[in-house]
This record gives sequence, structure tokens and C-alpha cells, in this order.
Amino acid sequence: MLADFINPYHLQIASFILINILLAISVYVPLSSGQLSLGSAGFMGVGAYTSALLTIHFDLPIFVGVLVGAAVAGCLGIIIGIPSLRLSGVYLAIATLGLGEVIRVIFVNWESLTKGSIGLTGIPQMGRELLKLARNVGIEPAMFGLRNNQFVYLMVFVILLILVIGTIWFVFRQQNSRIGRSFSSIQMDEKAAESMGINITYFKVLSFSQGAFLAGLAGALFAHVMGYISPSDFSYHRAVEILIFTVFGGSEVIIGSIFGAIFLTLIPEVLRFVSEYRYIIYGIMLVILMAVRPQGILDIHLLSKFKRLKRSKGGVR
Repeated sequence: MLADFINPYHLQIASFILINILLAISVYVPLSSGQLSLGSAGFMGVGAYTSALLTIHFDLPIFVGVLVGAAVAGCLGIIIGIPSLRLSGVYLAIATLGLGEVIRVIFVNWESLTKGSIGLTGIPQMGRELLKLARNVGIEPAMFGLRNNQFVYLMVFVILLILVIGTIWFVFRQQNSRIGRSFSSIQMDEKAAESMGINITYFKVLSFSQGAFLAGLAGALFAHVMGYISPSDFSYHRAVEILIFTVFGGSEVIIGSIFGAIFLTLIPEVLRFVSEYRYIIYGIMLVILMAVRPQGILDIHLLSKFKRLKRSKGGVR
């Protein structure tokens, strides 16, 4: 029976991994053009609250709410990205971190709309809506040998997996396009890129807004997976956590961001048997990594070595 192999808890963890991959990529994209943004938690909150409020008060379908939430976060990224062009490095990081905190404080104090620190409840859950949709077209979980909760978590995982694969495909394709090469040239030397005729303003705002859009998308999905959100979900700690996904895995390549999100989401779960010490172990691992490999676990040189090793093995055969 299929039900014997599907664990709802494992599927939920896998869903969180996929959302964290989107968040890690939301940091990677601006970094690919030389912009260190710590505003992902704030943009995530904008996407989450926008989608949640639209679906609660206006009965919009979840997919519409998610798209609008991501679009609002992307537009905010454009608005913030233009004046932030004068900043770079640590100064941009501090400015975007401050933006995230301003957004969180607005969520806390606008109680008539956001319910303040209590948070929003009653958000339509993606899994339940998918189950309802399936039943409307005559599909029952029992037809696949699944219980209702197994079907719900499995469908949520599949939808998130499709979105993440599509996002990764888009970023890969963009990297090999004129836009991606412009991002790389700006990251390597902004002055030289400008002297070669690259529109610095356009491409930096584009990468910043893309990162904001992806963070907003992840936030909207998070809201409809959980069914509850509060300002504490988008605090300073979440911003640092998202940054660590990319820094830990390797900020030079998108595979690094994906690996960091997967590894750092799984580690706290794997270390549950030492629950009292798991975050201490987690912290020690990060300190050791930053001392040994400050560029992250995966980088361009390491991936090149893997490719050469694979080719050499292929040649021996």
C-alpha cells in the first residue's frame, strides 16, 4: 500500500525545505549582481500577509493570492531598490535589514488589519483546498490507498516541488543569458561593466526585485501551508537564517544555495535525539565552516574539480 510509505511529517519537512530553497535563491539572485540583501524576511512577510489578507477578506483563490503577494513584494523591491543603488556591501545589508524590521513593526502595530502580534488565523490552507478540488472532480484519496492527511501533504509537496524546479530552471537559464552575464560583470567590476555600456541601474534593480519577488512567493506559500502567520515569523532571526542558507552552501553557485537550504533545514531535525544540544552543535558547525571554508561548502572551483574527476573516470572506462 502506498500509505505505508508516505509519512505526513516527512512530507511537511520536505515542504519546508522547498520553501527554504526559494528563500535561499531570493538571496542568491541579488548576490549574483553584487548586492548583499538582508531584506528577504521583510519581503517574505509582505508576500505572506498580502496573500493571507486577500484570501481571508476577499475569498480569492489561493493561487491568485500567492501571485498577488509575490507581485506586491516584487514591486516593493523595485521601490526600495532604486534609492538603494547608492549603497553596497555592508551598508546595503544594514539598510535592507532595517527595512525588514520596519515591515515587521508595521505588522505588529497595524492591529486593525494584521491582528498585531497575535497573528492571522483562518488562512485557507493549500492542502485542504487541493483536497476539496480533487473531490469536486471525483478523485478520492482512497483511490490511491491514501488517508486524507497523507493526500493533503503529498499534494502540497508536489505543488511546491514544481514551483521550485521551475524557479531553478529560470535562474539557470537567466545565468546563461545576456541578463545573467550582465549580473556577473556588475558583480566582478561595476565600473568596468558601466564603461562597456551595461545599464547598471536597470540590472541592479532587476536582480533586487527578482529576489524580493521570490521571497514574497515563498512567504505567500508559507502562509497557505501553515494556515497561520505572525510578525515573529519574519523577524531579524529569519533574515539571518535565510542568509546563512546561501553563505553556508556557497554563494558563488546556485547549487550552493540549494544545498545550504536542504542541509540546514534537515540538521535540526536529524539532531532531535540530542534536542538539548542540537542548536549548540548547529552553531559549532557554522563556526568551523566559516573558519575552514569562508566561501561556503560548494564553489566554482570545487564543482570544476568534480566535473574533471567525472570526465577522467569516463575516459578510463
